[in-house]
Amino acid sequence: MSDSRFYLDDLHSGQRFISETHAVDAAQIIDFAQQFDPQPFHLDDAAARRTLFGGLAASGWHTAALTMKLLVAGTPIAGGIIGTGGEIAWPRPTRPGDLLRVETEVIEVTRSKSKPDRGIATLRSETKNQRHEVLQTITVRIVVPARSLGQQAAA
Repeated sequence: MSDSRFYLDDLHSGQRFISETHAVDAAQIIDFAQQFDPQPFHLDDAAARRTLFGGLAASGWHTAALTMKLLVAGTPIAGGIIGTGGEIAWPRPTRPGDLLRVETEVIEVTRSKSKPDRGIATLRSETKNQRHEVLQTITVRIVVPARSLGQQAAA
């Protein structure tokens, strides 16, 4: 495949992608929280120790944003990662010092009957830390363009 991006025709169930890593530190957690999720357990370690988190924890939305960054870099979908819906869970918090990696599996690929130039791929991603603990799971349906007839012949 000369084009390094993946089109609908290149994807299949069971296909896996593994991202690079991203190191999370307290400053990133606090900065994100100050802007987007200003709760004590995301802003101050001492305050966070008195909560069910027992210490500073990243916002789930921060973990989701970092997951997106890693997905975009590690899952080169033609046309970008354009979601149509999904489901997200945070089984454990992201902490300062965590080294995040996203492991993604293609669950299903379906060509649109009404718009054959595209389809829907269902992806399931797990965001893990350096101890292989799952911090976030997300299952999303994304729109993926199909290769044009000319591109299919060249591939």
